[in-house]
Amino acid sequence: MRYGGPGGTLAVSGLNMRVKRGEFAAVVGPSGCGKSTLMKLVTGLHIPQQGVVTVSGMEVTKPVSIVGMAFQNPTMLPWRTTLDNVLLPLEIVEKHRKRLRAHKKEYVEKAEHLLETVGLKGFGSKYPWQLSGGMQQRANLCRALIHEPELLMLDEPFGALDAFTREELWQVIRDLHASTDVTIVLVTHDLREAVFLADTVHVMSARPGRVLKVHQVGFARPRDIGLMYENSFNDVVHTLRGEIADAREAA
Repeated sequence: MRYGGPGGTLAVSGLNMRVKRGEFAAVVGPSGCGKSTLMKLVTGLHIPQQGVVTVSGMEVTKPVSIVGMAFQNPTMLPWRTTLDNVLLPLEIVEKHRKRLRAHKKEYVEKAEHLLETVGLKGFGSKYPWQLSGGMQQRANLCRALIHEPELLMLDEPFGALDAFTREELWQVIRDLHASTDVTIVLVTHDLREAVFLADTVHVMSARPGRVLKVHQVGFARPRDIGLMYENSFNDVVHTLRGEIADAREAA
């Protein structure tokens, strides 16, 4: 994928990545290595100039409807309540849009259940400006999940939060993954986050980005937050840090 025409920036080249159904995959690498480009290619926001992207057995040639996305900035609409923000994808995704008016009560109950799952019971009537950053990000996760995506793409969703809130949300997304069959791809700079949450960690090279190594994370699930203080956990984190440092120097 190259931006800016034939002489422009080559963002990714020779990038090969495979994620199994139901897997939790994390993608890490140096800044500017093409992680966000990878997200756009997988979701069909960009189409590769060479190569093929396949999601759920279908070649990606347009935006993929079975994907939910959450970003670092929750981008909630300030004039809509939290509940109405969560319901927003149902107004866009075709198979739900057709049912929404006739089955509004069913969808509202589902949204309220999701909000309760992430610790926001009773906050559906609040507006985004009445919520903390961490609460907005919890609602953002609900919005990404409301239309029951088969694939959830997370682009630095916890990066702007304080350390305690971030760890709380790691446990929320851990539990959401455990309770559904959704496939998750997480792009992150936080190596502890990657190792705590993921089944596999994909290490990318400097630009043009490609996958240098795939690590299988062997820690048993469910993982408690105390795992991060064990030597075996920190050994994996240090290995990843060393590989990313080497990738930066090789640029």
